Amino acid sequence: MRSKKELLKRSRLYLILDKEAAGEASVSDIAARAAGAGSTIIQLRDKSGKKETLLKDAYSIKKALCGTQALFIINDYVDVAKIVDADGVHLGQSDTPIRTARRILGKDKIVGISCHNLRQALDARRQGADYIGIGPVYPTPTKPDHRPVGLRLLRAVSRKVRIPFFAIGNINPGNLKEVKAAGAERIAVCRAALKSKDIKASIKGLGSLLK
Repeated sequence: MRSKKELLKRSRLYLILDKEAAGEASVSDIAARAAGAGSTIIQLRDKSGKKETLLKDAYSIKKALCGTQALFIINDYVDVAKIVDADGVHLGQSDTPIRTARRILGKDKIVGISCHNLRQALDARRQGADYIGIGPVYPTPTKPDHRPVGLRLLRAVSRKVRIPFFAIGNINPGNLKEVKAAGAERIAVCRAALKSKDIKASIKGLGSLLK
């Protein structure tokens, strides 16, 4: 089996499995369908739930992804990622520092971070992040307090940052072509998949457009 870092480099489609966006649907079922459709990274994101619920969901997703090639990432909570032995953690700019997360999780785990400008992206690389999320590219209900960074930042990051980056922020089949033209080879999606009538078909469609 390929190492986690090798799988990350090969990844193109990243699903943010946000509990609020998922509603009453089973997170483990969503994760399994997404992995089967070609999403090679699944992130569990729960900003408002209790830690007990987060742990339960994390264990169920880990079990659902067993035997697949999909990487399992926990949003924000380094302790939860450690407890459930997830493949890594995704951090915000005000969360646990990258180097601290690395010491807790170990060198073989993946540490990613959200960035909203070029300076943050270059700092993330220097601090040892394995990947970055750049966005939000477009206005999105998932991040209502963040001003869209637009395509110009994607172009700058594609020229200057030498670690994998995922464009994120209301990316969908209607705008994916211009996102790719701006230099993004990888995307992360949330509502484009979770709010669709057929998650599996949506992810397969996005995957086809990325190729």
